[in-house]
Amino acid sequence: MPRSTSRRHALALYVVLAGLLLSPSRTGAQPATSSTSPASSPSPAAIAADAEVQGAVRLFTAWLDGQLLYRHLPGVAVGVVADQQLVWSKGFGLADVAAKVPMTPQTKFRMASHSKLFTATAVMQLREQGKLRLDDPVAKYLPWFQVKRASDDDPEITIEELLTHSSGLPREAGSHWTTFEFPTSEELRGLMAERQAPFAPEVRWKYSNLAYSVAGLVVEAVSGQRWADYVQQHIYQPLGMTASSVDTKVDGLATGYNRLLPDNSRAPTPFIDAKGMAAATGITSTVDDMAKFAAAQFRTGRRGGANILSTGSLRQMHRVRVLESNWTQGNAIGFAVRRERDRIYVSHGGSYPGYQTQTMLFPEGKVAVIVLTNADDANPGGIATQLMNTVGEAVAKAAAPKADAATETWDPSWSRFAGLYRGRGGESQVIELNKRLVIISPNAANLDSPIRLEPIGNGQFRYTAPTGGGPVGEIVRFVEEGGRVVRMYTGDGYVERVR
Repeated sequence: MPRSTSRRHALALYVVLAGLLLSPSRTGAQPATSSTSPASSPSPAAIAADAEVQGAVRLFTAWLDGQLLYRHLPGVAVGVVADQQLVWSKGFGLADVAAKVPMTPQTKFRMASHSKLFTATAVMQLREQGKLRLDDPVAKYLPWFQVKRASDDDPEITIEELLTHSSGLPREAGSHWTTFEFPTSEELRGLMAERQAPFAPEVRWKYSNLAYSVAGLVVEAVSGQRWADYVQQHIYQPLGMTASSVDTKVDGLATGYNRLLPDNSRAPTPFIDAKGMAAATGITSTVDDMAKFAAAQFRTGRRGGANILSTGSLRQMHRVRVLESNWTQGNAIGFAVRRERDRIYVSHGGSYPGYQTQTMLFPEGKVAVIVLTNADDANPGGIATQLMNTVGEAVAKAAAPKADAATETWDPSWSRFAGLYRGRGGESQVIELNKRLVIISPNAANLDSPIRLEPIGNGQFRYTAPTGGGPVGEIVRFVEEGGRVVRMYTGDGYVERVR
């Protein structure tokens, strides 16, 4: 299959709902008397004070205290973001066991592969400026970039394939995880011609630190800046990430520890410079600073200032482009994407000698959780999942915009819209279901996923469904003649009421 075709067929794990509000007078619809007023979002203080959030914090805290005790973990720092605010954060255990330094949300950690998110962001910024395209061959900007191909007829590797882990490149650039001697940028260029690609581009998802190291060199070639300087100027500074750095032994850095040995001891790890692979694994940050980066993922509008990317670029970074072979999860641009309990989570983790980290976003609820640890066997992904399922879920509910209590969300007169409608494509049944309207197909095999009609005001509704399809997100409106509902429009098409 051609590469462009495979991209078009990449599975989108969530759909952005959009519709154009049409005047009811154009179709003869008679608007109902009630309307939906603007909703208000609670303040960060109100979210933190919510009884369910506080209960979830106590639940998670008790569980994590037990994890530190029974797993002999040195320390963990966590944070929960609601849209643009860090609403809860806490340090558990110790940042330095020997010196008994307590862990805090301001403790610094080697963020490891979180660095890839910053590299992907940098590429997308340069793309927005028209300085590169995602489908450009890497060699257009790095003429020395040549690898031994998996097959003689393999196409050139593109920038997008570097960012989605679909380049087919080897995972690493040498034995640096064993020797702790990472290659310089010059050494990276020198070894590239000898690297053998296990797969052709876009054959399958294959994680590669080497690919992201090369992507960092693309950023340098296009921007004319060192990768670390670019990140400082174009990401750290606009977001106010003042505690973050790249490959520097800074004050306040947590001591990293190896895995737990049979005698319940852990050896500390030395500071290790990622050198030419900083774009894949070299960043240092804190819960407080990563909360600012997470909040940026929920912003909308054009790029500029604290909006480090436009809405469109963020959506592209969060949308899955390459699926794992078992179709259970995939990779977007920088981020990993997975579906769990009918929710889409966008995330990235990191593992560096002595440190393991995880950031998980729930874009629909505008909630993020951050888990930073200073142990090689801390399993921050598991901790982040529990944090999201407890505090994160409570925060999402507490932060959801609240409709004006004086406004009815259900108008009893909408019962008149319930009935059977028929068109060339078949029949649709509108049913009143406990103060809401749903649509089913009478000949459907099951009732698992009825279409919901969400009221949007003026007697009109939004066609809302759990999966994609032509009408999703469009306006549903009803036409009445002589006091009787005779027609239902969905977007521009319509069906006639038969009873």
